[in-house]
Amino acid sequence: MSVLLVTLAFLPAAGGGILLVIGRRADRAAPWVSLGIATIILGAAITAFTTRPTLTAGFISSTGATLHVDGLTAVLLPTVTAVTLLVLMFAVAEKTKPAARFHGLMLLFAAAVVVTVSSTSLPSLLAGWEIMGATSYALIGFHWQQPRTIPSGFVAFTVTRTADLGLYAAAGAAIASGVSWNLTDLSHAPAPWVHVIAAGVLVAGLGKAAQLPFSFWLSRAMDGPSPVSALLHSAAMVAMGAYLLLRLEPVLHASGWAAPTAAWVGAVTTIVLGLIALAQKDLKQLLAASTAAQLGFVVLAAGVGSTAGGTAQLIGHAATKALLFLAAGAWLAAAGTKQLSALRGVARRWPLLGLLFLAGALSLAGLPPFALWWTKDDVLAGALATSPALYAAGLLGAVLSAAYSAKMIAVVWAKPDPRERARFENRLWDAEEKGTRTVPAGALAPILVLSAGTVVLGAAAIPGLSGPFRALLGATGEPESTIPELLVSAALAVVTAALSYWRGIPHIPGALTWFGLERAAVAVIGTPTLRLADTLSRFDQLLDAGVDKTAGALTRTAGALQTIDDSLDAGVGRTVGALTRTAGALQTVDQRLDRAIHHAASGVLGLGTLARRLQTGKISDYYAAAAVVTVAAVLLLIVVR
Repeated sequence: MSVLLVTLAFLPAAGGGILLVIGRRADRAAPWVSLGIATIILGAAITAFTTRPTLTAGFISSTGATLHVDGLTAVLLPTVTAVTLLVLMFAVAEKTKPAARFHGLMLLFAAAVVVTVSSTSLPSLLAGWEIMGATSYALIGFHWQQPRTIPSGFVAFTVTRTADLGLYAAAGAAIASGVSWNLTDLSHAPAPWVHVIAAGVLVAGLGKAAQLPFSFWLSRAMDGPSPVSALLHSAAMVAMGAYLLLRLEPVLHASGWAAPTAAWVGAVTTIVLGLIALAQKDLKQLLAASTAAQLGFVVLAAGVGSTAGGTAQLIGHAATKALLFLAAGAWLAAAGTKQLSALRGVARRWPLLGLLFLAGALSLAGLPPFALWWTKDDVLAGALATSPALYAAGLLGAVLSAAYSAKMIAVVWAKPDPRERARFENRLWDAEEKGTRTVPAGALAPILVLSAGTVVLGAAAIPGLSGPFRALLGATGEPESTIPELLVSAALAVVTAALSYWRGIPHIPGALTWFGLERAAVAVIGTPTLRLADTLSRFDQLLDAGVDKTAGALTRTAGALQTIDDSLDAGVGRTVGALTRTAGALQTVDQRLDRAIHHAASGVLGLGTLARRLQTGKISDYYAAAAVVTVAAVLLLIVVR
């Protein structure tokens, strides 16, 4: 049955890649291609729920890249693929352009999320994690011509990418410890490696889930298109950070410290981001802050070992938040603004959309009988079993959920008089883009389906009915919410929502700017890092210049030495030549002297022979010779004189 996982992972990846390669020529066909692929993978996900397929590919000798559908994956795959299909339906109705690039990136992103959810080994998990991060950057900065989108995408990518390094640290520690890269084996790593693995997983999960102190990147991500916000911040990407902590919950508990740390970070995030949500004046910013706050409950669940409660919160939040983001996107397209001051009474202008938005807001508030009422209390039951202080913190986060949900309801369902409505439409609408003044029926259909999910999905956490769900996850022994606990949380939610609706929200200093989290991150991490990078860069430049100068000097010295060597070589050559020629000349002189001496000797010998001839021993011969000599001397004297 591995064909199901091949279909789930590689069909959207291949389809998205082809659309991106073809580009604008595929704009007309792209929406229908993406809807077709999304429908197929939803069917495959539902089938995989019952068949539980496995797909393994060799990676290194100790382990492989493995995809497998277990209980947790079986629940989340249909959730992810269903939300993907509904978001793409909305995007088709709203005619998001350029279509080929948008749908191609969305399909690639969906493929990465599928791989992440179904991975049971680190190699495949890291592959899905990386592609998910890269495509999220491209999707957030989709409208790259707008001045804010690229910087916002860069901030989101940089923050999550920094946290992602924790996952690589965990992988390295797993290798060093000798355990395999199978996710189920990581908790068996010996100390101190298990602590490194737990720390890496915790940082990576908190960063992707936009938990404190990483939450501010989610604010920047709101500059992306509304369908992107609906998918990335409901069932995908942000949800994947919380999913990672649920998946590796045994690792957190094996360390002894990571689990309570995760629980408290999640609880504090529900409170701090709840306060931030209360102060927002932009609808998408409010939803962004509430996303981090709601996923704080999932992180809290991972910390207290409430896998069932955390998973139920994850799927309930996926439907609720996708609905709210799509409704906000529909109003942005119709009215040209997402500012709450300009959206007063907008639900009355489009009442069906307003009612669907109301269903999502009531679920977000934790009011019965909507999904997040049940799921939050299931998480809080696990918190209560661990620590009353954690329970109190989580309950405060739930109360804040009701407050910011009531704020949204009060704004969009306000009843301005006709003159005020005309002022909104004439002066405040179209502030961010040109509104269409219509909400297409095709955009309402997926929101309608999601509104049903805000009710039905709560069944996963209803006491007495959640048994099969818990058995599917292997979480039958975990704490469940009780009727008194449900009634207490419902009463608090109702009272808080009513007070917020009728009396408004008090001013919360600093909350509008997310308590300066981004500025603090820049000051504490960004600026010192840039300064260090600048210092290292200048050192590198100095080192490079020094090496360059040294190399130049050595080159020049070598050149000079080469010149000297050449001169010496030429001098030696010339000297040897001269000496050779001198030796040749001397040899010639020697030969000539030798011949002269030889000739002189021969002459002397001849004279000696001649002289011997004169020695005849006869007196007459001597007298004759003396006479000749005397005559010669007289002639010589005469000539000389």
